[in-house]
Amino acid sequence: MTTELYLITPPRLDDVAGFCDLLGQALDAGEIACLQLRLKDVDEETVKRAVEAILPVCHARRVPLLLNDDPELAVATGCDGVHVGQDDMQFRGARKLMGETAMIGVTCKDSIPLALDAADEGADYVAFGAFFPSSTKDSTTAASLETIEFWTQAMTVPCVAIGGITHENCGPLVAAGADFLAVIGGIWGHPDGPAAAVKAFEATIAAHAPAED
Repeated sequence: MTTELYLITPPRLDDVAGFCDLLGQALDAGEIACLQLRLKDVDEETVKRAVEAILPVCHARRVPLLLNDDPELAVATGCDGVHVGQDDMQFRGARKLMGETAMIGVTCKDSIPLALDAADEGADYVAFGAFFPSSTKDSTTAASLETIEFWTQAMTVPCVAIGGITHENCGPLVAAGADFLAVIGGIWGHPDGPAAAVKAFEATIAAHAPAED
């Protein structure tokens, strides 16, 4: 499987319409697995307005939209799935709320046991990180390439690498077998815009992709 991009929104969207334009550019530039809406320190109405604007942009390109942290709000807003952390609603509760067709991923930091538990319960993917310092999220856990390598060799449930990932540093993660690269600043903060960022990531992914058996 070729490594794919998993986009995450910036933690603040003061201009949602402007962001939708940038999002369209990114989604049109290459293969994007999904978008996660992750807004911090905002109320539910702000999230609902953001979903209302962003969901059509994603669905027009057949890209699923996931909401961070809140399965109940994900259902209420019509999102395609949810990403839950270790301090959020547990996976079983999220699955019961969202149904069997929803995409549900689980943060596992650098823990194989947490990831195994999530996989056993039916998670659609597990997320490991942080691999690099991030300007958008504080992290107390440093993840290792060995975690990705072990997981991809032993398990079939996809894994997401997250944390400070850019097109300049993602090569080792691709070579280790990460199924998805979760990216925030590496896309939205690229000096030449999100479309150029997607192209740059695709070039690095192609250059470092493991040889197929």
